[in-house]
Amino acid sequence: MAHDENRAPIAPDMDGGERPPRPQKHVPERKCILSAEHGARDDLIRLALGPDGTVLPDLRAKAGGRGAWIGVDRAALEQAIAKGKLKGALARAFKSGEFSIPADLPDRIEDGLRRAALDRLGLEARAGALLTGSDKIAEAARRGQLHLLLHAADAAEDGNRKLDQALRVGSDAEGSDLRGVVIPAERTILSMALGRDNVVHIGLTVPASAVRVADALGRWCGFIGRSESASALRSRSAGSIGATNL
Repeated sequence: MAHDENRAPIAPDMDGGERPPRPQKHVPERKCILSAEHGARDDLIRLALGPDGTVLPDLRAKAGGRGAWIGVDRAALEQAIAKGKLKGALARAFKSGEFSIPADLPDRIEDGLRRAALDRLGLEARAGALLTGSDKIAEAARRGQLHLLLHAADAAEDGNRKLDQALRVGSDAEGSDLRGVVIPAERTILSMALGRDNVVHIGLTVPASAVRVADALGRWCGFIGRSESASALRSRSAGSIGATNL
């Protein structure tokens, strides 16, 4: 349910009156076949049947035919597979018992989400929407130009603290716990994804790019069980740059 604080600010009309609040953007929802809970379509994962009847992850939700949605993390999915709960839920969703669930379905989902997040970072790098290098990121942060700050999994804590402080200064948030996000990818992986040398920290300078990256990382983190980090990234994709560590 929408709350008043989420509404767009009211700006005065040219004639001195007030404009009505902008309508909230419709967010499509889907129901998880395992938990029966509803969630934003982009936060859930679609499962679809391949040509041979194999259940496959449809992470872009583009495959034709009947699909089923799950909104649980990897641990819960593995438990549902082991207990036969996923098979029963899929039989009801697909209206058929003629399908097979591959033993590596959780691996396929995690690998796909990880690849999507890293690919998104690569795309934003090629578009010139992000910075690497501590000095450049710190300067942009102090100027209030960062919309998302990321740290590699193996980044040194001292380097993280310096950039986090620069982020707080530029965001007028000194004294708060505002900080960048330590993502589940080491510097070698990030360097390969971005096509740059020694990528330890990443700063997103374009709001729309920060949203896209936060969405992709949020899905990945949510599935691998880092729910607090996923929530932080998703709240940031709605316009906040507040962060908690992964």
